[in-house]
Amino acid sequence: QVPLVESGGGLVQAGGSLRLSCSASGGTSGMGWFRQAPGKEREFVAAIKWSGSITNYADSVKGRFTISRNYAKNAIFLQMNRLKPEDTAVYYCAAASLSRGLGYSTRAPDEYDSWGQGTQVTVGS
Repeated sequence: QVPLVESGGGLVQAGGSLRLSCSASGGTSGMGWFRQAPGKEREFVAAIKWSGSITNYADSVKGRFTISRNYAKNAIFLQMNRLKPEDTAVYYCAAASLSRGLGYSTRAPDEYDSWGQGTQVTVGS
């Protein structure tokens, strides 16, 4: 497992923006963002391949959220625009191990090997 540290959560009004960051302390393959609202299961938000050229989004965030990767900083980011109250959740960063291959990317939480501690995002109406 690779330690992951998220940052950037907070409170914002509907229609506002936030940018989440996730720093990895070691090599990873594909990485992704998930979220979990109170009383709900953890759900996929976005994923990015190691190459950074292929991204994947949940329908609920497509067109509003953008996932990106900075190799020099060994980090990924989630730019969240036009936020809605239903986006309120704890957001988690996840990483697949290098053993899965550099072209690996998935929406399935069980196929990620490392998880961050989570960062709270609250969107007021």
